[in-house]
Amino acid sequence: MLAPEKNWWKPMGRMEKSWLTVAFVWCIFLTLMMPLWYFFGKQNVPTETYRTTPADYGAKVNAFVEQYTIGKDEASGFPIVAAPPGSDVYIRASTWQWYPILQLEEGQEYRLHISSMDLQHGFSLQPVNINLQVIPGYDYVATITPTSSGEFTIVCNEYCFVGHHTMVGKVIVK
Repeated sequence: MLAPEKNWWKPMGRMEKSWLTVAFVWCIFLTLMMPLWYFFGKQNVPTETYRTTPADYGAKVNAFVEQYTIGKDEASGFPIVAAPPGSDVYIRASTWQWYPILQLEEGQEYRLHISSMDLQHGFSLQPVNINLQVIPGYDYVATITPTSSGEFTIVCNEYCFVGHHTMVGKVIVK
């Protein structure tokens, strides 16, 4: 039986060692930057997550809409809901719609609850670029404080079948 040579591989040359060292140092740097950026980058939305069912979450949204509706949006026919500052506000994703339209006050803190009734959706608040995954069976709670007034668009950034491109909602900040 023939055994392989003792050194069947070729030793690394100077250039290969240099590039391997650069790659290793870069990996260590990026690994250290992840927790630093999380804590000091101020780019992460503080969230809590709770288990729920679509029926339970839908009932919470309906009760919220019934209690705080102040009008209707002419274009969509959806209710415009304004809860007092510091309260819990609810929005639900369901096939190709965000419901209801939220009206918030600038500089006030809210606990924004988001869940899906059917499919995985992506909550993207534009133009401020807040992005969250929305999955059925989970109530995501993000503590938010609007810092500027205006109308903001909610876009679904997770493909949710043929009507995905029409899934647009609205947040109004006064």
